Amino acid sequence: MATGLAEILDNFVKSHDDRQLLALPLAILAVSLVILLVSFVSTGSPVNLGMDFQGGTQISIETANSPAVLEKMYSSYPITDVRQTGSRVIMQFGVMDNKQQSQLEKDVMGNYSNVQIQQVGPTYGKDLQVQAMQALGISFIGMGIVVFLLFRTFVPSFAVILSAFSDIVIAAAFMRVAGVELSLGTLAALLMLIGYSVDSDILLTNRVIKRRGTVEEKVSRAMHTGITMTTTTLAALASMYIISTFSYLVIPSFTQITLLSQISIVLIAGLFADIMNTWLLNTGILRWYAMKPEFRGRYNR
Repeated sequence: MATGLAEILDNFVKSHDDRQLLALPLAILAVSLVILLVSFVSTGSPVNLGMDFQGGTQISIETANSPAVLEKMYSSYPITDVRQTGSRVIMQFGVMDNKQQSQLEKDVMGNYSNVQIQQVGPTYGKDLQVQAMQALGISFIGMGIVVFLLFRTFVPSFAVILSAFSDIVIAAAFMRVAGVELSLGTLAALLMLIGYSVDSDILLTNRVIKRRGTVEEKVSRAMHTGITMTTTTLAALASMYIISTFSYLVIPSFTQITLLSQISIVLIAGLFADIMNTWLLNTGILRWYAMKPEFRGRYNR
């Protein structure tokens, strides 16, 4: 699979000029930015915030009632989500005042015996939002410094940072469209994407800038190595997603592991974006840069 995908991409890159390579990644980046902007204007957040970031209450109960029945039963409360996980049902509620919170807990405890309740206050959720933005910002700044120190040239460094930025934006837009909430787990997935993106981009940039041979040869060799790395990771993530999401359908005693399911699907979307951004966007920029007349003698050796 990795070899076949690498061959397809290699042939595509060789048969299109630099502007054509840049067109698709930049178009998808633009659409993703529009999705996030529209979401921010309409809801105040570019992505759907999970309970970790906006506060609320999560109640897990063991019951034979369907999620639809429970949603109707507790419709008088600010219920935001109801989902089946094996033999248990998880209900999530928005922020409530103390009186309504106490009444909800009393209602649930009075109807069910095996109850688990988790609560996050709105103040704590807002603090986490600030910390999440700081974590992403610090990660990008640190990445940019390391990349620039490594290559000491603006264009290749910019291409690496742009590719990583695009990976994060596209993954976040996917979360918004697919209804995946921003939680501590999915935030970790977005941060991991920075590492995955930089890994493949530095592989490509290092081969083009520092290795001998024509640009086409260096890109082709880097592509075969990078695609093998990425598809191996995608295979592991696909297995994790299937097991964490659907294993309870085969073994009823198992429950859906929501955290792992969300982390894996965000990483899968981000890695597909990384394949496009590394081997089309970054390649197009590097190929243009390395083939400029003043650098031709330096890079085509």
